[in-house]
Amino acid sequence: MQTYLNIAQIVVSLALIMAILLQVRGGGLGGIFGQADTVYRTKRGVEKTLFQLTVALTVIFVVLSIISVWATA
Repeated sequence: MQTYLNIAQIVVSLALIMAILLQVRGGGLGGIFGQADTVYRTKRGVEKTLFQLTVALTVIFVVLSIISVWATA
């Protein structure tokens, strides 16, 4: 059982790392050309889905970690 939990935790952690790295940070190259970075904008489309996936993967990772600690005790 512990082996399956460890493998699941590794897979979820790799997916979480990829989801975090794929997210766009800041204004990108817009700041070079004078575009304001202080404009509020909502997440839409793929950006919103990726954000929700990151939150879900974080929750799954924390739950797996708690179960893994509980299973070894």
